[in-house]
Amino acid sequence: MAKDQRSFLRRNLLTILTVIGVVGGSVTGIILRNALGKWNKRDTMYLAFPGEIFLRMLKCLIIPLLMSSVIHAIGSLDLSLSRKIAFRSIFYYSATTVSAVILGMILVVTIRPGVGVKPMEASNEKYVTREVLTQDTLLDLIRNVFPPNIVQACVSQSQTYLIKPENASLPSNQTNHTIVKNLETWSFEERYESTTNVLGLVTFAIIFGIALGKLGERSKPLLDFFEAASEAMMIITNWVIWLSPLGVYFLVTAKVMEIESFLDLIGRLGLYFTTVLLGLAIHGFGTLSLIYFIAVRRLPFNVIAELSQVLVTAFGTASSSATMPITIQTMDKMGLDPRVTRFVIPIGATINMDGTALYEAVAAIFIAQLRDKPLTFGKTVAVCVTATAASIGAAGIPQAGLVTMVMVLDTVGLPSEDVINIIAVDWLLDRFRTTINVMCDCLGAKLVDILSAGELGDPVTSVDRVNAEPQELVELKHDSRI
Repeated sequence: MAKDQRSFLRRNLLTILTVIGVVGGSVTGIILRNALGKWNKRDTMYLAFPGEIFLRMLKCLIIPLLMSSVIHAIGSLDLSLSRKIAFRSIFYYSATTVSAVILGMILVVTIRPGVGVKPMEASNEKYVTREVLTQDTLLDLIRNVFPPNIVQACVSQSQTYLIKPENASLPSNQTNHTIVKNLETWSFEERYESTTNVLGLVTFAIIFGIALGKLGERSKPLLDFFEAASEAMMIITNWVIWLSPLGVYFLVTAKVMEIESFLDLIGRLGLYFTTVLLGLAIHGFGTLSLIYFIAVRRLPFNVIAELSQVLVTAFGTASSSATMPITIQTMDKMGLDPRVTRFVIPIGATINMDGTALYEAVAAIFIAQLRDKPLTFGKTVAVCVTATAASIGAAGIPQAGLVTMVMVLDTVGLPSEDVINIIAVDWLLDRFRTTINVMCDCLGAKLVDILSAGELGDPVTSVDRVNAEPQELVELKHDSRI
């Protein structure tokens, strides 16, 4: 028994330490807040500094790991198999995202968390500074799929900005519908925001991988290069991952110190907060489990249990992109084919945002209820479609959903400033919805791996390669079909 306990602790030590980091950070933040009061932004910045360094390390791994992994995974597969894996992945992600939005709509219309609650008055602080049209956001999404400069895509992505005409006097509660009526007096320009265009990089990597696959034997030196780069990045990930308990501890502590008021969590926004959490829980452990069971005739709870390290890290960092290196490493250790994980996980971290889609649908209807603005069936369907599109366009970074909320609020005919009504609890809900996003990515990779097992053969996993001795590695590479 003692030996089994030691073995369990050895296998799950990192997960246990990370959970301790999350719980310890929450407790420390509450104690410091009660003892010393709310800290100013500079003091909080000092407190969050170790966590910020950890987050920077993870983000630094994203581009080299993403590009090398996707190119090698696609280049190693024949074209017909690539199409099958891509079709299964996209079909799964589409089904889960649509089901998440529908579930959120049903819950918010049934529970009605905004009825009888007084909306907050608009403040001078602008949480969303960019005027935007829904059609511009959708066009920007397509533009970013095809970046004009692949190097530029590593550091920026395209966004359309509407420019207000000089000396124009427009009402402060202006909505996007008002902008449409004045488009002849408004100008627009394309700007590049300082954030990685992951969608464009994934698209380029997929196309480049397909091209290498068509080259046959001539592509082998280049595929070997990307394979070695991918495995080297996984080794670095293994080093960084052991810093996650400490990094998560400081990130959570600093966030708790930034809370404006705990009363908002349990008072005015309590029912809204509960509605979103209930929707995420039902989707994560109900809808996703049902889809997984229908597809592979197995329950996913053992798989979810093995994802504890990934889910805790996703909660602590609130970023599916930053969690991606750890997600891929965990999938490798679970025995999934590396060609599947390196294709499905990056795509999932880019376009699959179930938790964000559910949250944005609930938030839009909640704000409409606050304003006592009844919605027709057509507008409800429009919110469903827009929330789905907005979730795809949301970056895999903390609180990116607040930016895409603009186009969803536009669908309801509400000003963007109304996000002030949910800002107090968004930071915490962001962590829960990111956790569900990452869980969906992992279950999707497992599902596709099971469905593709007969076609993929039995290649050596990357974790075998990383742990092998030099001579063993030579033998593994000789036997591998990759």
